[in-house]
Amino acid sequence: MRIGLCGTGGFAREVAPLAVIQAGADNVQHIDLQPGAGDLNGLPVVQLADAPADAAISIAIADAAVRRRVDGEMTAAGRSFVSIVAPTCVFRGPSQIGEGAILCDHVVITANVVIGRHFQANLFSYVAHDCVVGDFVTLAPRVCINGNTVIEDDVYVGTGAVLKQGTPERPLRIGRGAVIGMGAVVTKDVPAGAVVVGNPARALDR
Repeated sequence: MRIGLCGTGGFAREVAPLAVIQAGADNVQHIDLQPGAGDLNGLPVVQLADAPADAAISIAIADAAVRRRVDGEMTAAGRSFVSIVAPTCVFRGPSQIGEGAILCDHVVITANVVIGRHFQANLFSYVAHDCVVGDFVTLAPRVCINGNTVIEDDVYVGTGAVLKQGTPERPLRIGRGAVIGMGAVVTKDVPAGAVVVGNPARALDR
């Protein structure tokens, strides 16, 4: 398998070694969204038009809005997508994860979790049992998503945030496009588009 790693920023550089483990160094290239080409940490950088036709795409860009836009462009170009999963990831039961996921080192996904497309979970994050996670959701390092939580599309959860466990009858719900600040402790539902910070997490005035 060939992998076209879309992006050249910090997250893409972190993910590149995982892509190399998965596909081999000769089969991984960065795809730059800006004009130019070259070399990045020992891997070639090319434009999409120059990437091998059989290269599956991984969008290694943390910003959900940009990831969504690139997904549309890549889909329109007829490209397929690949998930990149670190060998240190742990899966503790049956779960469903959509295409294009990036699961970094020491991520844990437990039982009966359903996750959408282009999910990103950074170092030491976990998603516990019976969670439902939408498309283009981003977990920064050491995020703790406890059981019976619903996270809608395009949510960003900052480093070290903790989401309280919900119940089967009333899951904790994070609305579409919400931002959870780093270190926040979320004990109540978060409305769509809200930014919450602190312990307990409260809406940030904007």
